[in-house]
Amino acid sequence: MEKSRKIPVVPKNVVLPFILITFLFALWGFANDITNPMVSAFKKILELNNTQASWVQMAFYGGYFTMAFPAAMFIKKYTYKKGIILGLVLYAIGALMFYPAASYEEFGFFLAALYILTFGLAFLETTANPFILSMGPEETATRRLNLAQAFNPMGALMGLFVAQTFILGSLRSDDLDVQGQTIYDTLSETAKTAVRTSDLLVIRNPYVILGLFVLFMLVLIAIVKMPEKKDLDGGTVGSALKRLFKSKKFVEGVIAQMFYVGAQIMCWTYIYQYSETLGIDNRSAVTYAYWALILFLTGRWIGTYLLKFVLAGKLLMYFALGAILCSLGAIFIEGMMGLYFLVGISLCMSLMFPTIYGIALEGVGEDAKFGAAFLVMAIVGGAIMPVLQGAILDFGGSGYTDIKILGVPEVNFSFALPLCCFLVVAIFGYRTYKIHNK
Repeated sequence: MEKSRKIPVVPKNVVLPFILITFLFALWGFANDITNPMVSAFKKILELNNTQASWVQMAFYGGYFTMAFPAAMFIKKYTYKKGIILGLVLYAIGALMFYPAASYEEFGFFLAALYILTFGLAFLETTANPFILSMGPEETATRRLNLAQAFNPMGALMGLFVAQTFILGSLRSDDLDVQGQTIYDTLSETAKTAVRTSDLLVIRNPYVILGLFVLFMLVLIAIVKMPEKKDLDGGTVGSALKRLFKSKKFVEGVIAQMFYVGAQIMCWTYIYQYSETLGIDNRSAVTYAYWALILFLTGRWIGTYLLKFVLAGKLLMYFALGAILCSLGAIFIEGMMGLYFLVGISLCMSLMFPTIYGIALEGVGEDAKFGAAFLVMAIVGGAIMPVLQGAILDFGGSGYTDIKILGVPEVNFSFALPLCCFLVVAIFGYRTYKIHNK
């Protein structure tokens, strides 16, 4: 036990590359959490229903599914560094596309911009995660990935800050009258057009600035020397995939990751709708999203420490069971206490993504490049699940409390979907330490 503790999590010779690649985790965390509030924002500005607005997440996370495997093929032929550079190029293009999208005022153009932006994120995640795993001994790989992933919520917090301060706080379509009703709904079509144009420009500007910053990061990473592990795969793509899919642990990990990401995006997207039913406007609801991310970040650091002493699968199961209990609270306890339970889910989610990732890729060797692609493709859960939850919210109309299901408003009941997802994660954690580890 004492000997294993002395194994370095990050070897000294790769500290600088580790820091730079870890910064990318914050960079895609920023993109994720500046985008989550946009579901509610676009719904109001463009007068969409819940299902239509949820296509923001379909476009965003659908890009991961589309580009993850091509990204794996690219880094197999070239290098991790070139994969990261191409990812940053695509990221910047997608962000800068918000400029013409705002000019045309077309929802489809914004969706296309998000879709291309996440082509870049797919490259970054497919590349950066296994790159981090390879930066040191396999014994500390899962801890190393948890450490890098701990910086993801830092970027997410910054994304929320920008969303609250520079977007949601400036949207005129979200203004309320003295009775608490949305003024935008009462305006004439001419007045609505003027507000729509103004609000879409408000959304555009942070994304354009983000695109310029991504270009700066591209230049920085291009000039820094990165360690490159020689490709020893010794086989075709088909043989690599055959080896991967013979591993029950890997296949179950991909499935668990898909359900986990779906649950995460649902909890972080629909916290705004949940809050709105309690009389909390979108800008104020960001405060609860902040607390969710703070708990998420705290849990990530605690989880990384606990992995020194507790088997990864067992700890994953415990965190998933905690998420299930919090989900039950969010569903069946109405009022602010239910919102607190919804916020608390983030503490339990904190460990899940990197731990599932590390468990699934443990022992796959050079096949990790393709294994990583499937785990990133599993992020499609974040595209599908929010649309399903949006459909539940539309059961009785475009509101969030039109009908009651099992005695609770539809917005509360909709969190039964994340609960089911966490059950899948708990089962994977249990099977990992009870079956796969043996």
